Amino acid sequence: MNKEISHETTHKQDQMNQDSSNLGQPHESLYLVLPYLPLFELLAMAQTCTSLNNALNNDILPWLNIVVEHTRPRSRVTDEILMRITSKAMGRLKSLILVNCSRITDYGLHNVVFNNPGINKLHVPQCTGLTPEGIIKAVMTLNQHNVTLKTLKISGISNITKEHLQTLHSLLNSDDSSSIDVEICSKCDEPRMVYDCPLETCDRKRATGSCRGCKFCVLRCEECGKCVGFGDEDNEAACEDMLCEDCWIKLPKCDFCNKPYCNKHAYKQCAIPGSSHFICEVCCMKIL
Repeated sequence: MNKEISHETTHKQDQMNQDSSNLGQPHESLYLVLPYLPLFELLAMAQTCTSLNNALNNDILPWLNIVVEHTRPRSRVTDEILMRITSKAMGRLKSLILVNCSRITDYGLHNVVFNNPGINKLHVPQCTGLTPEGIIKAVMTLNQHNVTLKTLKISGISNITKEHLQTLHSLLNSDDSSSIDVEICSKCDEPRMVYDCPLETCDRKRATGSCRGCKFCVLRCEECGKCVGFGDEDNEAACEDMLCEDCWIKLPKCDFCNKPYCNKHAYKQCAIPGSSHFICEVCCMKIL
């Protein structure tokens, strides 16, 4: 009897020791999530504990798809930082997604592409430090390694011409406009992002037969994307974007001018101490 009790006690102590040794260790599912995290979240995870830090330093899988999305115009990612981060993929980077990274230049992009010839997804919208020539050079470099991009996003890159767009389509060996997010607007004949109204009941579509066009030719609600300024009431946001009446009503308003920010520009709100309300950037400047 005493032997059985002693054996049971020893078993419980061993189990407790094992549990205590695992105390504080990340759940195994976290390791499966790592490859899908954007860059800054990935770097933050590396600082949480030694186990995750070691996993990120010793495994290239989380670094095969680099995603950097800046909601504000000011970017923290430079050419040097990008090259250092992408080097963790050891030349096997598959996709590079940079949104609003204004400090990335043609040199930095080409360096990354040259050292990672297997990239098949390149998204650089609103990366204003890049040029059309730099984009073309990057795609040509990939072509030299017999890699064809599946998707290329270049909206917001300045001075893109029809000739640039034709060159890119020829390099991608595709006439499918969906492979590039920029196309020739049928209304102004300029290379821009072109949209369709998501509503089948759109008044403009019913009246004219089509509401397809760039944002300069067809005003659209920044939130839901539907046409505005044609048969229904539209409202200007504090950030000067256009909103449909439904979206305008739903968004919180500035306490002074009663204008909302669209969600893309919500970071411009000036908080009121001790209140959940806000003041828009323009009214804040007037008060000061």
